[in-house]
Amino acid sequence: MRKILIINGPNLNLLGKREPSTYGNESFESFFEKLKNNFSKAQLSYFQTNSEGEIIDKLQSADGEFDGIVLNAGGYSHTSVAILDAVRSIQTPVIEVHISNIFARAPYRHHSFISQACKGCIIGFGLNSYNLAIQSFML
Repeated sequence: MRKILIINGPNLNLLGKREPSTYGNESFESFFEKLKNNFSKAQLSYFQTNSEGEIIDKLQSADGEFDGIVLNAGGYSHTSVAILDAVRSIQTPVIEVHISNIFARAPYRHHSFISQACKGCIIGFGLNSYNLAIQSFML
């Protein structure tokens, strides 16, 4: 059984309330239950924080404990060299996800620091971005 960790960064605790036209109407907690049902052959864990340092701590502590990490660093994707360095420093593969198409948004969102250290990036498929990332770890 594959062990996969999902890490969500700042403001993703507000999914379902925050900008529904961009992020949809479903909370991540509700969606996570669906993920667990869809991927019953995987052991899924979920962590959310608004703190950059806690994302780094979680990445470091997850190394070697999981077969894959799905990371939506939110706004930190566009600003955090520290998260980039954390992803580079671990052996567990990381897939970066974004719910919205970051290239269809404000120009400052078009660049992600962490992408270069990730196994892959899935962008713009709504919450289904998480499904696609988990599927790639199940192959």
